[in-house]
Amino acid sequence: MPNYRNIKEKLIELLLSTASITALLILIGIFVFLFITGIRTFTEISPTEFFLGNEWNPTAYGEPKWGILSLVIGTIIVTFGSLVIAIPLGIASAVYLSEIAKPKIRETIKPVIEMIAGIPSVVLGLIGILFLSPLIAKIFGLSSGLNAFTSSIIVGVMVLPTIISISEDVLTSLPNEFRESSLALGATKWQMIRMTLLPAALSGIVAAIMLGLGRAVGETMGVLMVAGNSRAMPISFFDPIRPMTANIAIEIKEVVKGSLHYEALFAIGLVLFVMTFVVNFISDIIIEKQVRKYKW
Repeated sequence: MPNYRNIKEKLIELLLSTASITALLILIGIFVFLFITGIRTFTEISPTEFFLGNEWNPTAYGEPKWGILSLVIGTIIVTFGSLVIAIPLGIASAVYLSEIAKPKIRETIKPVIEMIAGIPSVVLGLIGILFLSPLIAKIFGLSSGLNAFTSSIIVGVMVLPTIISISEDVLTSLPNEFRESSLALGATKWQMIRMTLLPAALSGIVAAIMLGLGRAVGETMGVLMVAGNSRAMPISFFDPIRPMTANIAIEIKEVVKGSLHYEALFAIGLVLFVMTFVVNFISDIIIEKQVRKYKW
């Protein structure tokens, strides 16, 4: 008589393996497509000009400019600014929900926070244009509020639900023995959170931050609407910028397929892909070190 339990387990194992292999093949396929299309750019444009040039103007009359440095700096500024806003607020909110808030308050606030992740980025972009950018311009005496600072706030709001939700889940899943042992040794509640729970949950918190970082790097519509779309090299957070994602979204619809401009946009996409891969690789190393540190 066949062992149906073993057959069921084999089928589940096969299904999960197929899903993992499919995801890996899709990822490899995306990279190969970006690489094959984008690498052709460097047959006509030198890597030095492409990566270190600070002027991007492919349609310039006479001699087009292909430097993406200002676009890269714009992406880094928005990403950094959004994380400066989202990380402290996100971790503080996660600590409050997991360790301080009463159960009824937690059950009310957490679904609301998770609902923010479902707000379309175009809606947040509209809020940024109609409300936030005029407010920023008025507060800081600027001619326009469409700049890197406004973009950082909008992207920071988009990143917050990811950091809060995952960090709160990690803190909640820690064994109660951590809390009881720390309190039994005479620690206050704040000392218990700061010196016991946060270090123990560090790997999960880092993972949450890295997921938020990936969202910030790849955000398109929100920054496209409120960043100002200036291709000039930014000097401060109050300068208008054009991140790489916004540049691709703006120009891809105007280029001829197979042209140098088309291939250069895919090269920018390849740069974004590599940046995201490096961030995830570094985060995996950090998480693995923390897991080994706190492994029983």
